[in-house]
Amino acid sequence: MFPSFIPTAAKRLTESTSIALAQNIKQTAITTPLSPKPILTTYVHSGSGGTPFLLIHGFDSSVLEFRRLLPLLAENNETWSVDLLGFGFTERPKNLKFTTADIKTHLYYFWKALINQPVILVGASMGGAAAIDFTLTYPKLVKKLVLIASAGLVEKSPLSQLMFPPLDYLASNFLRISKVRQSIIRSTFKNKNLASLDALLCAGLHLECTNWNQAIIAFTKSGGYGAFRFKKLGEIQQPTLILWGDSDRILGTGDAKRFRRAIPNSKLIWIKDCGHVPHLEQPQITAQQILRFSQDRIEMEDIQSR
Repeated sequence: MFPSFIPTAAKRLTESTSIALAQNIKQTAITTPLSPKPILTTYVHSGSGGTPFLLIHGFDSSVLEFRRLLPLLAENNETWSVDLLGFGFTERPKNLKFTTADIKTHLYYFWKALINQPVILVGASMGGAAAIDFTLTYPKLVKKLVLIASAGLVEKSPLSQLMFPPLDYLASNFLRISKVRQSIIRSTFKNKNLASLDALLCAGLHLECTNWNQAIIAFTKSGGYGAFRFKKLGEIQQPTLILWGDSDRILGTGDAKRFRRAIPNSKLIWIKDCGHVPHLEQPQITAQQILRFSQDRIEMEDIQSR
């Protein structure tokens, strides 16, 4: 059985990992200073032991993005994933602007309410930018950082210039079109066979949630996550693992090396034969690298020299 807050289209999911994760999505009310009422927040929690992993999804996505990676990490480690404010199946209160500051505040109060100990923060694509922002603001809460094909080195999206009536609703509704989403999904994979109906469902179930349009418009109009300055990235002291598909057609491959140069205690590992979503296209290899990194006791100077 799927939770009541998950759209009924979830019944059409076919892959076992998708079905299992969707069935295990939970919802809790998180009190924040952002809203007079608690925000109903959706998340997945699995496994036990070790430093907890906290997985952060990408733009216009949800916890379902980690359907193949989370079970592998959770075999011997406590693992969390949360739908960021304005995304996934988390409630979208009408009074919010869904800025990056709002997202970070909501994420902090989720962490405080349910985890409340240092984590290994894992961010994919836009989630990488959110993870960087969180780490810079709350460095004591992040033990290690993992960036999977991370955003954060590109200025704000040109879509933000279209976010005024009526073009804002036209632009957001464009993302609802099945063929458009299928094209986007195909571009994230090197192996196009992975852009299946199940993948399309996982990427689009949350579009049926209340206020999806308004939240996407507000977030994009705010500018979203722009480019972090190299000097700012240099303030990250946590050991950082950068994972990047060698055939990434969404962000390309140049930013991987730029992140490596900018973040002092970082190492870059290329995922071969892989596009923008290593956690979906090569989950076993991605999990192995993250688990190895989580147990790595290499001194900072050794990491920096790689």
